[in-house]
Amino acid sequence: MRRGMLFAMLAVLIWSGFIVVSRLGGRSALTPYDMVALRFGVGAVLLLPLWAWRRTRLLDGRLLRLGLIGALGYALLAYWGFRLSSALHAAVLLPGLLPFLVPLWLWRLQGELPERAKLVGLGLIAAGVGCVAVENFAGAASGWGDLLLVGSALCWAWYSVTVRRYAIHPIDATIGSALWAALCFMPVYWLVLPSGLAIAPVGAILLQAFYQGALAVVVTMLLYLYAVEHIGAARMGAMMALVPALSGVLALWLLAEPLSGWLLAGLVLSSAGAWLAVRPPSFLSTRSFACLTSTSRLPAREPRPSRRPN
Repeated sequence: MRRGMLFAMLAVLIWSGFIVVSRLGGRSALTPYDMVALRFGVGAVLLLPLWAWRRTRLLDGRLLRLGLIGALGYALLAYWGFRLSSALHAAVLLPGLLPFLVPLWLWRLQGELPERAKLVGLGLIAAGVGCVAVENFAGAASGWGDLLLVGSALCWAWYSVTVRRYAIHPIDATIGSALWAALCFMPVYWLVLPSGLAIAPVGAILLQAFYQGALAVVVTMLLYLYAVEHIGAARMGAMMALVPALSGVLALWLLAEPLSGWLLAGLVLSSAGAWLAVRPPSFLSTRSFACLTSTSRLPAREPRPSRRPN
C-alpha cells in the first residue's frame, strides 16, 4: 500500500506539473508543433525498446485511431490551448473535465449511465466550468484557448473509453498510439510546419523534451499502472482528483497568474466534483439515500440459540 501510494503521488505530481510546464512552453518561442514533435519524437525513441520487448502489433487499425485522436489530436489541441489560455483555466478544463466527459462518452458509445451518486460530482464539475465561462464573458480574452482545451479533454476522454472498449492493455495502447502519432506527425512537421526551435533557448527545449517526451508519455504511464496494481483503480481515481487543485496552486506559485473570484470558485468546484465523480463518499451512495429516507425500523436481532449439554 505504501509503495502504491508513492507511485500514485508521483503520477499526480507529474500530471499537475504538466499543466505548468506546457503553459511555459506556450509562452516561449516554441510553436505548438514543436511541443508535439518533442512529445512524440522523444517518447517514441524511449518506447521503442519497450515495443521490441512487448512485440506490440502496430498494424492494427484500432491503435491507429487511438494514435490519431487520443494521442495526436489531444496533444495538438492542448498545446494550442496552452498558447492562448492560462494554466489556471487549463487546470479546470483538462483534468477537471475528464471525470465529467468520460461518463458522457460511456453513455454515448455504450449506453452506460452514471450512477445516481456520481451525478452530484458531475454537477459540481459543470458548475466549475460555468464559473470559467462567466470569467471569459466578463472580459478574459482566452475564449478560443478554452475551447481548444475542452476539445483536448474530449479527445482524452474518448481515448480512455475506447481503450477499455477495445480491451487493449494500457501499455500496448500507450506504445501503439505514441508510435503511430510520431509516424504520422513527424514527416509533416519536418517538411511543412513552422518551427521555433532555432530561436528558442536550449534550456526551454530540453525542459519540454524531458517533461513532455519522457515524463508525460512514459514515466507517468508506468507509475499509473503500478499504482493501480497496488492500491486499485478506485483509490487511484480519487488521487487523480487532486490534479485540478494542485496544478492551480502550482500555476499561482510558479507563473504568478491572476486569480479571480470566479476562477477560484471554478477550481474548488471542479476539484470537489472530480473527487466525488471518481470516488463518491458513502453518504452519497444509493444505499445511504435509501437509509436516510426509509421510515422503517431495523429488524429485531434474532436471539442466539442456547447451548444445551449433549
